[in-house]
Amino acid sequence: MKQNVNDGNRVYVFDTTLRDGEQTGSTRMNADEKIQIARQLEILGVDVIEAGFPISSPEDYKAVELIAAEIKDPIICGLTRAIPEDIEVCGRALSKAKKPRIHTGIGVSDIHITGKFGDEKYGTTLDEKKETIIEMAVSAVGLAREYTDDVEFYAEDAGRADISYLLTVIEHAIDAGATTVNIPDTTGYSIPKQFGALIMTVRESVPNIGRAIISVHCHNDLGMAVANTLSGIENGAQQADGTINGIGERAGNAPIEEIVMALKTRKDYFNKETGINTKEIYRTCRLVSGITVPISPYKAVSGDNAHKHSSGIHVDGFLKKRETYQIMDKSDVGFPEDRESITLTSRTGRHGLGHRLEELGYEVSREELEEVYQRFLGIADSKKIVTDGDLEAIMEDRIAEQVPEVYKLDYVHASGGSEHIIPTATVRLIKDGEKEPQESADCGDGPIDAVYNTIDGITGIKIELVGYNISAVTKGKDAVGEVIVRIRNNGNVARGRGSSTDIIEASAFAYVNALNRLLYSI
Repeated sequence: MKQNVNDGNRVYVFDTTLRDGEQTGSTRMNADEKIQIARQLEILGVDVIEAGFPISSPEDYKAVELIAAEIKDPIICGLTRAIPEDIEVCGRALSKAKKPRIHTGIGVSDIHITGKFGDEKYGTTLDEKKETIIEMAVSAVGLAREYTDDVEFYAEDAGRADISYLLTVIEHAIDAGATTVNIPDTTGYSIPKQFGALIMTVRESVPNIGRAIISVHCHNDLGMAVANTLSGIENGAQQADGTINGIGERAGNAPIEEIVMALKTRKDYFNKETGINTKEIYRTCRLVSGITVPISPYKAVSGDNAHKHSSGIHVDGFLKKRETYQIMDKSDVGFPEDRESITLTSRTGRHGLGHRLEELGYEVSREELEEVYQRFLGIADSKKIVTDGDLEAIMEDRIAEQVPEVYKLDYVHASGGSEHIIPTATVRLIKDGEKEPQESADCGDGPIDAVYNTIDGITGIKIELVGYNISAVTKGKDAVGEVIVRIRNNGNVARGRGSSTDIIEASAFAYVNALNRLLYSI
């Protein structure tokens, strides 16, 4: 049931997304959302799920109880204070767990002791209060052991505690039956070198430490939660606490995905392993984000921009050899294969543009690429990101310049109205090489359908409309509308564009434009 104290190369992952992560401002998860996340955490492969703080609310109790009953592979943990009622309630909530753990503890820094235990019933002097804290810790661990033989003790605010007192508290907690001792940097106060030295001191100075796992729980107030966690691991910690996406109290907790990928990517340095299926990281991060708070695009490991390139130098190096600018393969953390690795901006060079055009199915020579690149820069200078649609428009404009204008729209008029009036259209086309224009009229389900039926009748070509999109190019009552259509004939597909302040006319221009491209490609 418990973790292996002697497995020196193994780092156990303790996930507290459902407990500490829920303390993120404005975030509240109900029991159904928690069980959904817990299922994914099990798939991810975390070793411990801290499912909640059972005494804090009926909803939290329900969530811990549901997770304990359903989730079988990870250890299911509940948090308590060093208060008998907390522990008894937690024990009941975990009663159906296959692998239950109670996580109990108390503040050990002078700041916490004088602040939380100022009442004289805990002692009139600091030394007296410290003795009371040890007694409460020992009593809490002993009571927790009546419910499970897997008990974790946390020494809250250990990062600011008097070290000699901290060591004494930890020794007593282990003697009372704690199998894991959690050394938290509760306020994110520690510096990596300092925190690593603290863990080393615990490992070397607590006489009975060989009977327990050392765990680290770091907050991110100074942006060093991951660095402190890794320093703790480097100096002997075997369990790392964290949350998915780093959510949590104030500036949050150490993000689990960053800890795991740091250990995996730099295994040459740490020589540590976890049981995490890293290919489930993307899915897990997106699930938690959808229920709690959005992920920043620039967040390490899981952000949308974390595995993308835009600078011409970076894109060129990446395309020649991924490792030039990437230390992780996006597939290793489960990013979808179709998620583009290159963001096209004004800084993207010719190599990146040519690569994306090739992926879109366009073949261009070196000379053609130079021409396309200049058009690309014109668009890139006017907007932040150039989309695939922008590239398609550039390429289609080039094709349009080469396409003979077999048919030219000379006149169009359409009418519609109430259900008693049949929509009709009159269209006049000029065909290349013929002196007299061709004119006809037809009806349809609407005025645009009537226009298209009329054009089909004039040309004698039966065309299937497979796509129609309209958007405003400018603002106001006299806005210019752009219509994009896709048409098909005998398996051949062509795309056309047309614009006008009159949407009927824009639709007709787009259809004739697509028709000419279709005839050119046949």
